[in-house]
Amino acid sequence: MPFANGLGKPAGVRCVQLSDDGLCALFGQPERPAVCSSLRPSLEMCGTSQAHAIAWLSALERSTAP
Repeated sequence: MPFANGLGKPAGVRCVQLSDDGLCALFGQPERPAVCSSLRPSLEMCGTSQAHAIAWLSALERSTAP
């Protein structure tokens, strides 16, 4: 879902490829974006809950925003 800047979806917007249970519908598929394929989850990132992971990713998006 590219935007004019070529960077894809805006920060904070849920990926359209996430299923209702939060799984990637493109996992293992060649059309999965490189940024998703290169992401290496860690305990620091994921914590012990979805809320922790979302907070961590949101902070990452804010700190790397142009």
